[in-house]
Amino acid sequence: MIISVNAKASAEGNGSAENPFKTIQQAALIALAGDEVLVAPGIYREYVNPINGGSKSKRISYKSTEPLGAVITGAEPIYGWTRYQSNVWTTAVDNSVFGSYNPYTTYVYGDWYFAGKTKHTGAVFANDKMLYEAASVEECIAANVYECSWEPEESRKKWYAEQKDGQTVFYVNLLGADPNCMNMEINAREQCFVPEKTGVGYITVSGFVVTKAATNWAPPAAYQNCMIGPHWSKGWIIEDCEISNSKCSGIGLGKYLDPDNNHYFTYKHVKSPTQMERDAVCRGQYHGWTKETIGSHIIRRNNIHHCQQGGIIGRMGGVFSIIEDNHIHHINNMMELGGAEIAGIKMHAAIDVTIRRNHIHHNTMGIWCDWEAQGTRISQNLLYDNQKPAFAKVLKGGMMSQDIFVEVSHGPTLIDNNILLSDVSLRMATEGIAMVNNLICGSFTSVGGGCDWIVDGTLRQRYTPYHIPHQTEVMGFMTILHGDDRFYNNIFVQKWPKKNIEVKICDDDRFEVDNREVGTHIFNKYETYEEWISHFQMDN
Repeated sequence: MIISVNAKASAEGNGSAENPFKTIQQAALIALAGDEVLVAPGIYREYVNPINGGSKSKRISYKSTEPLGAVITGAEPIYGWTRYQSNVWTTAVDNSVFGSYNPYTTYVYGDWYFAGKTKHTGAVFANDKMLYEAASVEECIAANVYECSWEPEESRKKWYAEQKDGQTVFYVNLLGADPNCMNMEINAREQCFVPEKTGVGYITVSGFVVTKAATNWAPPAAYQNCMIGPHWSKGWIIEDCEISNSKCSGIGLGKYLDPDNNHYFTYKHVKSPTQMERDAVCRGQYHGWTKETIGSHIIRRNNIHHCQQGGIIGRMGGVFSIIEDNHIHHINNMMELGGAEIAGIKMHAAIDVTIRRNHIHHNTMGIWCDWEAQGTRISQNLLYDNQKPAFAKVLKGGMMSQDIFVEVSHGPTLIDNNILLSDVSLRMATEGIAMVNNLICGSFTSVGGGCDWIVDGTLRQRYTPYHIPHQTEVMGFMTILHGDDRFYNNIFVQKWPKKNIEVKICDDDRFEVDNREVGTHIFNKYETYEEWISHFQMDN
């Protein structure tokens, strides 16, 4: 059955071509396996919660009838600005607009988030550009440069919100511009297109603009909030979409919601975050984490940009997937958020995931495969300028920049036929990697980082799972031994200058040093393969 949707239609539509539904959600309530939902151009200010899934042979397809003509947005327009003081204008919105979730009282927060409770999940947009959040009206008036931003002058454009008499009162400083003459919006919904329940599989989303959701931080052991994603199901296709301006993450291929293990460290301070990740893997078997029920998604030909945590974020739910031909750029450039889950693509447990032919640039980090990059192939990608500008400081607690980072995995991981042009090409805190046929114009750095921690003088090793080949079932856990990494037929090009650099940490007196000399010399202090494998061999 074909179900038609048109934002300009009457609210009494029945979904036919002659009398279409007004909202996509009306179609999502009745669409069944084999149905096609055709959405006319227009702006759809709604959260789409698909109720039913399709099957492998009978998918449910949601398609914009005009490429990028249908816009699913989590934002609402905001009007009635009056001058407050100097360049600052103000207006108010009744809190009933937000329902049970007010992004302007909800902080971006969670496990592996290092910036404290300083930023809200809400945001203000002027002509589709996200403004910087101020901590007070006075800071909004001052309009000072935020030194961590990639765009210093843009960082002077501020917003601030406060609660008063059941309203959210907004203040903006647009450096002299009148907000009444601009397209002003606030993000009001947490998600754009995500099923509320799990197991809603075999859905295709094609040709939409998906934008401006008030998403929260997506850590690996918690429910991973996002603008669009399959929420622990199988066989989704997200293609030919433009996905932008999420407060945190764009596409989510994350895990199930487990209330007993959700942000457990942040709010209870009992288990370490890494123990929670091990728990999440072990609990996965009770939530149907098998090749037959989870993963095998296709994410292709999307333009993903200007999200402030990640373009594509996933933990466990993205296994056996293909991520191909996407353009992923300008992720985390505002640098208001800081933590260990920031990248163009950030995947935990990318078991048998193929990441190929993507164009990835101007992100704080390009591709980050963390834990269980087993059977992962990163191939034919073009990566460049995944590094902060020289003038931008590093957010305290944030990560350094590089094209590819593979961390605490046991492999095998194949990185082949890529063009890596950033100053740092690869950060390796792992084992079992093969680098084959790559053009490498940046350095390798921090090979040992993140695996062995010294806390209060005590060495605390991180041990991570490895799985039955091509399955999700866990075979065991082991520390990272830094061995069996191989390099074949790569071309190294030294950019000038080759000296190492120091980068200051924001609001701190510390400096971090990154290697800038290309080649494999950084591995000289590690064992050869023969020396490494000898630890596992028994004497006769």
